[in-house]
Amino acid sequence: MVYQNENCFRLNHLENSWDIETYVANGGYEVWKKVVSGELEPADIIEEVKESNIRGRGGAGFPTGLKWSFMNREAPGQKYIVCNSDEGEPGTFKDRDIHRYNPHALVEGMAIAGYVIGASQGYNYIRGEFWEPYQVFKNAINQAREAGFLGKDILGSGWDFDLHVHLGAGAYICGEETALIESIEGKKGQPRFKPPFPASYGLYGKPTTINNTETLASIPMILAKGGKWFNDLGVKNAGGTKLYSVSGHVNNPGNFEVRMGTPFKDLLELAGGIWKGRQLKAVIPGGASTAVLPAEKALEMNMDYDSIAKAGSFLGAGSVIIMDDQTDMVKAMKNLSHFYWDESCGQCTPCREGTGWLYRMLTRIVDGKGRPEDIAALKDVSGKIMGNVICGLGDAATIALTSAVEHFEHEFVHYIEHGCSIYDRT
Repeated sequence: MVYQNENCFRLNHLENSWDIETYVANGGYEVWKKVVSGELEPADIIEEVKESNIRGRGGAGFPTGLKWSFMNREAPGQKYIVCNSDEGEPGTFKDRDIHRYNPHALVEGMAIAGYVIGASQGYNYIRGEFWEPYQVFKNAINQAREAGFLGKDILGSGWDFDLHVHLGAGAYICGEETALIESIEGKKGQPRFKPPFPASYGLYGKPTTINNTETLASIPMILAKGGKWFNDLGVKNAGGTKLYSVSGHVNNPGNFEVRMGTPFKDLLELAGGIWKGRQLKAVIPGGASTAVLPAEKALEMNMDYDSIAKAGSFLGAGSVIIMDDQTDMVKAMKNLSHFYWDESCGQCTPCREGTGWLYRMLTRIVDGKGRPEDIAALKDVSGKIMGNVICGLGDAATIALTSAVEHFEHEFVHYIEHGCSIYDRT
């Protein structure tokens, strides 16, 4: 049995799930009341979050409770809590549904996180194309402020906390946390050199903690039901539920909230199985920046960090791209390479030049002009990008490609030797 919608999507079936009245009627802001009343101390909250075993849902998978503990809330001066809602990676579309259907969980989660780290201001950075989620979340902030859950002297506690929503301009690079900070500050969205890290020098030069949307929206339920409850929903080394965005060649693409460790086969069944009566060929399990897995490996894995790593890829943001047995892997990699080339900020020479080289070589191969040395060249250029850049975009541009070459090299060879795809029957 697959258990669904026990956390971030728990209200999605209700009419007006986005409204504060619906949220409050279902236990919303009760944890926040306990926090500002002093019933829950920051140290106790951190320990509960650590017990929940929730790891960052944006892709890196860093333990959230540990991340919060890095911030010295007693240090003088302004601090910030920032939510990263800039999900721009191909295959990723879960966070926008939290904004649409359960925005108050995110408001409450950000407020709690702000209290824990001693931040009186929070920013939610939303991708520029997400106009509807932006409007819904902005309305939720206004509702929370009118109800007294945000602003000055919240519920007579003496604690001040307010939220702001910042709409980006649609640059994939701004999903990197320091580029996101630069963008909020009104600068060009380019990653910063690290160190210093945001926890010591972040937004406007102040200590800043940055978490993903799904991570922060999970906090109210973790504290309402207990860290142990959340941990027990998942598996060892990965507690709780997880949102998976399933796209590609399935009958029922969409977002699914299931328990961490759910078998991939069960998730595929929830998504309606492979379309058109075809068979599974390959899966990208964590978004376009993670390695491609052939069907035989994917069908044996469970959807959690360790199981997917054992299969040879990464959980990432949980963005599952399904490819059927008619997928031209070379064309698929050409499309992804174009994305990374187009989205490179140009700050690092290996990324700026290397992503272009990858795209042009793949284009030449698809156009029937490939050369025998091109496969070795693809690997060589990828190796010169990997690990030689400021942020992860350059690395991401190589991971799916090199894994596709590893598992489906015969398709690249066929293009080079015959000037066409293995699926070209003309």
